[in-house]
Amino acid sequence: MPDTTHPNPGNLGNLPPETHSFVGRRAELALLRALLDPGGGPAGRLVSVVGVGGVGKTRLALRAAAEVREAYPDGVWLTELSPLHTPGLVDLAVMETLRLADQSTRPVIDVIAEWARGKRLLIVLDSCEHLLADCAKVTAALLSRAPGLRILVTSRERLALPGEEVLHLEPLPVDGGADGSAPAGDAVALFAERAADAGRPLGDDDLAGRATAAAVCRRLDGIPLALELAAARLADLTLDQLHARLGERLPSLPDLPSPLDLLSSEPGERPPRHQTLRTAIGWSHELCAPLERLLWARLSVFTGGFCAETVQQVCAGGPLAPERIAGLLARLVAQSIVLPDPVISTRYRMLDTVREYGTDWLHALGEERAVRRRHREHYARLAHQGCAEWNTGRQVAWCERVLSEHANFRAAVESALAEPDRTAAVEMAGHVGFLWRHCGYLREAQACLDQALAADPPPGHGRTLALWSRGAVAILQGDQEAAANWAIRCADAARDQGSPVAMVAAVYVRGGQLALTSRLAEAIDVLAAAPQLPIQDDAFGAAQLQVRLALSLAHVLRGEYERGREVADEVRTASRKQGEYWCGAFADYLIAQADLAHGDTPAAVGGARTSIAGHALLHNTVGAAMSLDLLAAAIVTTGDAHRAARLLGIGTRLWELTGRAQMDSPDLIATRRTCELRVRERLGDDAYEAGYREGLAMSYDEGIAYASSRSSGQ
Repeated sequence: MPDTTHPNPGNLGNLPPETHSFVGRRAELALLRALLDPGGGPAGRLVSVVGVGGVGKTRLALRAAAEVREAYPDGVWLTELSPLHTPGLVDLAVMETLRLADQSTRPVIDVIAEWARGKRLLIVLDSCEHLLADCAKVTAALLSRAPGLRILVTSRERLALPGEEVLHLEPLPVDGGADGSAPAGDAVALFAERAADAGRPLGDDDLAGRATAAAVCRRLDGIPLALELAAARLADLTLDQLHARLGERLPSLPDLPSPLDLLSSEPGERPPRHQTLRTAIGWSHELCAPLERLLWARLSVFTGGFCAETVQQVCAGGPLAPERIAGLLARLVAQSIVLPDPVISTRYRMLDTVREYGTDWLHALGEERAVRRRHREHYARLAHQGCAEWNTGRQVAWCERVLSEHANFRAAVESALAEPDRTAAVEMAGHVGFLWRHCGYLREAQACLDQALAADPPPGHGRTLALWSRGAVAILQGDQEAAANWAIRCADAARDQGSPVAMVAAVYVRGGQLALTSRLAEAIDVLAAAPQLPIQDDAFGAAQLQVRLALSLAHVLRGEYERGREVADEVRTASRKQGEYWCGAFADYLIAQADLAHGDTPAAVGGARTSIAGHALLHNTVGAAMSLDLLAAAIVTTGDAHRAARLLGIGTRLWELTGRAQMDSPDLIATRRTCELRVRERLGDDAYEAGYREGLAMSYDEGIAYASSRSSGQ
């Protein structure tokens, strides 16, 4: 029976859930909502929320973005820039936020602009001040080429672009604005809520307590971060003690040069409110126990968050015994120095201003170089372990680990590449590049591998893996000329190393390049000649399976479905034995292709769904999109053309996320077009367009769930 259910598309985007109540800012919220209204004309296409550190720019921007989300059918997307340290990566960060796993070598800004053209979406660029020129360049380019795009910026400085609407965010009022524009006592309300969280509620009839709270808020100039840090201290102090200690200690801290001098909203400016926040953080630091201060300082080397296990690996040493880390970390969480991650319950993060203060102290302690070296070495070991276990039942867990630790891996690779030891650098780049290639970070894999290999590092396992990973990246990017060159270098390195399994892996780059340039007979000869060695658990073991996948694909593209199925079935059997999914999901796709060609529609439908589920586990958008096209072609043969139209819409959404529909493969494009024409013939143009739009409106997760579900009769 035809599928008559109607999906309920949700809001696209990646805004994190709010973890605390939002207090005040009604006037600012109303202004931002009006500026961000897509019906308001060109005004508000670029809006910047500007203010000193800790004033609440990000919270306000995220609340406003959430409240206007319904007006942006193509999503509200948050790009956090604080983890970036290297100029020139803002466009790449935006592309990753939008989940555009582009496989080409085109300029990143072109990929984003092409995808965004004709869409209505909002991008939030958070914490732009340290990358101001790059943010301005990317923003100007995107706004000029995507009329339906609006950008909301948070920064300590404006971007200074034409048409930029700037909201200068002031601290929360303690006694209300003189002009009546802000409700009285927002600072006190925030402080009272956070005090209740710390176990010190303030009753409405506690006039003395309210007066003391107001005095504390005045002392801290109504700066939200300073208020939250102070309120967290009420777990250990009474309100009167807190007030007294603030009075004693705020003026006494020395005014030392620091990266925190960047907290001001204008270059070179150090206003009293900046001094208040800087000193309030220092006061909170002073109240920490000595080991808590030391852990705070060492935590500052992490970028983009951390988990307790990693903290123990990187931060333990000297007076910080490993068994003390968990308790000290819990104390810093209780004091709001460290915050729980709003999405991943086992991870933590630090606000930029708090982390910067820790960096100051780490430098003052003379430990910065040593702790950063431990950070780099930890992530080098982690990447090595991830590659060693990639071709096993831990593959999905490693993919999730790579995604959550992406910013730390990036920082560690940058640190390794800056060191004179090229052997260590190329080995780390080889491992990280392999993981990034399989988890969707193709461009970053290309960049780090190119930099590591440019210095012609000495032979070894790391260099061979780096060469293989670089060639494999080129294949997925469609840069087949480059892939041919990398194939030669990889084969030479494998021979020099004397590794039979590496030599087999090198065949993948050459054979895959031949298959994707329509030299199918040559590809089959090259790939079939590779010896079938016992499959290893590591990265080269995964490459061995990919040699067989490339052979199966070459047979299928040549119309030799039976032979293609046989080889894919071998890969699927080996994949299940290894417990891995990346190659197994592609094998399911190829087998389903053969089933459909032979008229076994139920098997093709089941195989396509199995493939989609496997690709989804590893966030493999390209693989899922390929399998969706196949599923639509199989479903339409069952008579459920309306469901097929929706699946084609979902597939289009996923192909948009990759940047290259059907990877520019003539065979895949022709198959897709044949399916579209068949569905249109069954439904008629109007019904087809309606179903197609329903699928196109689904989010990634909704589309995957819909494709995986069984309609009645299936």
